[in-house]
Amino acid sequence: MIIKAEQKNTRQTSRKVRLVVDVIKKMSIVDAINQLAVMNRKSSLLVLKVIRQAVANATNNFGLAVADLEIDNIVVNDGPALKRWRAVSRGRAHTILKRTCHVRVDLKTKKEVKASEIVKKVEAVKEVPAKAEVKTEVKKEVVKKSQEAIKLDRSKSQAAKLQGSGKGQANKLIQSQKKGSK
Repeated sequence: MIIKAEQKNTRQTSRKVRLVVDVIKKMSIVDAINQLAVMNRKSSLLVLKVIRQAVANATNNFGLAVADLEIDNIVVNDGPALKRWRAVSRGRAHTILKRTCHVRVDLKTKKEVKASEIVKKVEAVKEVPAKAEVKTEVKKEVVKKSQEAIKLDRSKSQAAKLQGSGKGQANKLIQSQKKGSK
């Protein structure tokens, strides 16, 4: 089974997003989230959000665990370009193309999970209240690792805000977050 999530018309060039996607294409979901959380690229936040959306689609719509999923494909396509111009000397103008891109993430279930098991999981989730769910040790470990990656992601966005405002405390914030997560 393939689960999809897509982000369209993102104001980043597809070339820059592909640099990030090529790094994480062959990784597991947890490793990819951890890698994206520490990458120093604007497009890493975009790819991270799309992966998290695909995982949310799988867990909420189909009742799958994160441990049952793996990345099948990540595609970055060109979107429409916004056409602008810039005034130059002698009353002339140079064109500027502000490019956009579309990012699609496809997740697939691992081979040992069969379609009949997925249907049973979906029915079980609908019948059993949410409080009665029993999580195994593996699921807890995966959830814990993804939460740590999300914390690093948040600290990274806070650091970017601090760098933009010129306060210079960004590196200290990231280091304190990394020390606390170990």
